[in-house]
Amino acid sequence: MPFLELESNLAADRFTEALVERLRQAAADILGKPQERVNVTVKPNVMMLVGGSMSPCAQLTVSSIGVVGTAEQNRQHSSKFFDFLTKELGLTADRILIRFYPLESWQIGKNGTVMTFL
Repeated sequence: MPFLELESNLAADRFTEALVERLRQAAADILGKPQERVNVTVKPNVMMLVGGSMSPCAQLTVSSIGVVGTAEQNRQHSSKFFDFLTKELGLTADRILIRFYPLESWQIGKNGTVMTFL
């Protein structure tokens, strides 16, 4: 069950429902997870400073069970997410940061329990 949180100082009108759907689809492909399990949150208009500049930028946080736990996995994922984000947001790679967080099944609550018991 991947969670993606995309924060940006870009205006809200840059983040259409279609773009959020494309991000969900890309994440499912990149992480090898079913699309219906990918959760996406987009936070536009965030006061952000990246690399000492408040020029247009974005930060993506990717949290998931089992697929973001090694440097090699994340190097592959990072390349693909950067390709997607630079194309879709019109930002250069130096204006984007990605953070990966591995999760355990006991850290995600769903349907009144945790994923461990589902």
